[in-house]
Amino acid sequence: MLGPAGTGKTWIAATHAADLLRNRQIDKIILTRPNVPCGRSLGFFPGKLEDKFAPWTVPITEAIKERIGRTPYDIAVKRGDIELVPFEVMRGRSWNNAFVILDEAQNASLAEIKMFLTRIGEDCTVVINGDVSQCDLDRESGLRTVVHLIQSQMLPVPVIEFTRDHIVRSGVCAMWVRAFSDAKL
Repeated sequence: MLGPAGTGKTWIAATHAADLLRNRQIDKIILTRPNVPCGRSLGFFPGKLEDKFAPWTVPITEAIKERIGRTPYDIAVKRGDIELVPFEVMRGRSWNNAFVILDEAQNASLAEIKMFLTRIGEDCTVVINGDVSQCDLDRESGLRTVVHLIQSQMLPVPVIEFTRDHIVRSGVCAMWVRAFSDAKL
């Protein structure tokens, strides 16, 4: 799903995944996103790998907790039914009968998104969310390249694109998205 901030891309993917898990239509949810800061870095986070990566996944995990409740979420994480997987430890994995969400994909490099897409196994649904206008990389977004590949090679991959007319977060969010878009900065 592509589109500007506030269109519900993360919420739609996360709540749909939560519903599928709750109804036992999938074995697990896998959540990831590039850990690329917007602006200055706060440095390294302390703790285990999960603790270090957790702040990056808050928008997704909060939507899932809202949908299924905090206790069921915590149980699902402990059982391994919900996994937070940073790119750094993803290589070599295969995902089967899972719902995988790559959020903020505009910040994935081409090498990262290629590695991510080649993890897809059998009965796996993948949702990739991003807003290419908010790329924080010093180089081209891998998401932009993947969308180009889908379109130019007519790959059988649906691309859902929201516009600024679809913003639901708030009127203030919509106002700022329009202002920056119209200014063509």
